[in-house]
Amino acid sequence: MLTRNCLLLFLWFVFDKGSLSLVRPPGPPLSRSRLGKENPRSLAGSMRNGASGFQRVKRGWVWNQFFVLEEYMGSDPQYVGKLHTDLDKGESEVKYTLMGEGAGSIFTIDATTGDIHALRSLDREVKPYYTLRAQAVDIDTNRPLEPESEFVIKVQDINDNEPKFLEGPYTASVPEMSPVGTYVMQVTATDADDPTYGNSARVVYSILHGQPYFSVDPKTGIIRTALPNMDREVKEQYQVLIQAKDMGGQLGGLAGTTTINITLSDVNDNPPRFSKSFFHLRVPESSAVGSAVGRIKAHDLDIGKNAEVEYKIVPGDGGNMFDIITNEYNQEGIIILKRPLDYETKKAYTFKVDASNAHLDPRFHSLGAFKDTATVKINILDVDEPPVFTKPSYEMDVYEDSPVGDIIGAVTAQDLDASNSPVRYSIDWKSDLDSYFDIDPVEGTISTNELLDRESIAQHNITIVATKLNSPVLTSRVAVTIHVLDVNEFPPELAIPYESFVCENAKAGQVIQTFSAKDQDLPQNGHKFSFKPSERDVNNKNFTIRDFGNNTAGIVTLQSGFRRRSQKIYFLPVVIQDSGYPVQSSTGILTIRVCGCESDGSLLTCSAEAIFLPVGLSTGALIAILLCIVILLVIVVLYVGLRRQKEKETLMTSKEDIRDNVIHYDDEGGGEEDTHAFDMGTLCNPKVIKEKLLKENRDLFRRDVKPEPKTGKNRPPVSHDSADICDFINQRLKENDVDNSAPPYDSLATYAYEGEGSVAESLSSIESLVVDTDEDYDYLNDWGPRFKTLAGIFGEQSDTQSDTTSTTENRH
Repeated sequence: MLTRNCLLLFLWFVFDKGSLSLVRPPGPPLSRSRLGKENPRSLAGSMRNGASGFQRVKRGWVWNQFFVLEEYMGSDPQYVGKLHTDLDKGESEVKYTLMGEGAGSIFTIDATTGDIHALRSLDREVKPYYTLRAQAVDIDTNRPLEPESEFVIKVQDINDNEPKFLEGPYTASVPEMSPVGTYVMQVTATDADDPTYGNSARVVYSILHGQPYFSVDPKTGIIRTALPNMDREVKEQYQVLIQAKDMGGQLGGLAGTTTINITLSDVNDNPPRFSKSFFHLRVPESSAVGSAVGRIKAHDLDIGKNAEVEYKIVPGDGGNMFDIITNEYNQEGIIILKRPLDYETKKAYTFKVDASNAHLDPRFHSLGAFKDTATVKINILDVDEPPVFTKPSYEMDVYEDSPVGDIIGAVTAQDLDASNSPVRYSIDWKSDLDSYFDIDPVEGTISTNELLDRESIAQHNITIVATKLNSPVLTSRVAVTIHVLDVNEFPPELAIPYESFVCENAKAGQVIQTFSAKDQDLPQNGHKFSFKPSERDVNNKNFTIRDFGNNTAGIVTLQSGFRRRSQKIYFLPVVIQDSGYPVQSSTGILTIRVCGCESDGSLLTCSAEAIFLPVGLSTGALIAILLCIVILLVIVVLYVGLRRQKEKETLMTSKEDIRDNVIHYDDEGGGEEDTHAFDMGTLCNPKVIKEKLLKENRDLFRRDVKPEPKTGKNRPPVSHDSADICDFINQRLKENDVDNSAPPYDSLATYAYEGEGSVAESLSSIESLVVDTDEDYDYLNDWGPRFKTLAGIFGEQSDTQSDTTSTTENRH
């Protein structure tokens, strides 16, 4: 072996003489590569000797990389290697230069010898290698002796980094009761050292803490369960310490650790269990239906949905009185009352309750039934209760207009307690504000207090209050609905005013109109109307009534063809009868018009214009005829008005001029009492006399017509022998009242004789010189009611014996 090495060294020296080589210090074996092909050189040895020719230089083999240890801690610079060229004869004519990464700062070279040193400690994890360039130049002229050569200085790795877990500590979970080898999780540690050099980066995993529950694969770092049937209810949390060591786990390797917190997740491996097998509860009998009367609980060691418990009452004694539900927050069983309790009926109930899981795991069915059973006994406590009605509500019927005091029905309530107290009844006034009803406080019978009208209020809703006599605070209420039944008091009538039409070309037996009826009464079974023709219309040969039996009827023609010229409108009476008691009926009138129709029965017109269409008159012609008639009527009215105006002017030109109509009478007026025949105020106001005369006597002539005196009736002469002026005036008044030829209201009758020249002598006291104070005026009372006022005046004067002057006023 030694001989072979020496031979190789000799051959290398012979053949590579004259080349730049890299000489490395002792270390690991390195590869050798040729830096470049041989290139002609212009460098000649004669240049140094003064010659002008060129000499070909042979390029030698070189080492292309050096190695330097990282983390070098020595005091002197670390020797890296040596650069050397064959041109260097040891005569200090060659200078070595170094360029590239870290040249001068990290690496330095001896210019004469070519030795390379590292000036400071290097870290491979920071920079694993450096690329540099070396060149040999003439020491005097700095002229390159050969091209640059590139080489690499690699930082040789040492085991200076321990494995690290980048994501620790870790958290994991695994179901409880899992079999051995169940996967938990995988951890990975990284080593910054060079994985290609030695075992510095080869990591091995192991468990430092957590055995014998878990195991880890030394190469992959996968953690698995190591014990079967680990129970969460025994221990839930586990902490496992994992170590990662480089150098393949050998002694001297660096190690890193991490912690893994492993939790056993719950599975439903435990059934619920009651804390005791017998529960004793007490419940007042007054508890409301639907209220909670007690709570029981079955405990489950599991958690979450695996601990959800379902409760169920086992059918049996008392089970139908109660129900049980689960409180979702604490998994308690809440016992609910389903029906009312009565201490007097039953004092205790006993039943069983099953508790089971809602979510079962089939892996644990072999462990047995996942449920537990407990017995519940509920004792009922006696409570003083209000009276109880026999029905939850009552309904009663009463006919409207029933007499006050009629009994409608009765309600009944009783005290179910042992005391069996009497009950008193009353009506809640808020439910019967108008006091339509009354109730017997002892018997509970309800009667009417007012007359009822179904058309006003068809239904009354009242509330009856029952009170215990020995405990007035205990009351109960019940609703009573009273229906006011209808008495058949209204007759039916046509639903609407029907106005039908029949075509002139209608056929016999044709239904031309369907009609119905209405009734203000509302019978319980609904309306049932019947229709028939009126008995007075039995001989009608044009139309009849057909009852369809469904509260409707129809008008049916009895003949074919109708003519509007003969009769345009027909009135058909129909008798409508209801089915109430007593039976009510009425007669309605149906109006039927005769109209022109198409051949298919569609209506054309029912107007008056259509009557003249067969004659050949158009609409324009009819309008012209009507317009002419209107013009003629206007002319006639104007002519009559003008003629009457002329006659009026001939009779009297002015209302104020009455001189031509003065009629003289030779009789004296009737005095003050003569106010009925002639009213002086009226004579001064012609308008008033006109109204009065028209009211008293409708047969008087109008003032604008000249009166024509009747012949053959002579006015009787004035009786000068009559001393009774009252009879004379009455006679004249009667003559003027019945005389149609008497003058109109603006005529004036005068009496020519008055005072001394009159046969009746003067009625005035103006010319009286001597007044007889002893005169008796009682005779005036005998003249009748016309002189009653005058008799009263003189009667008072006679009683007081005072001097007065009597003045009588003549009528003009």
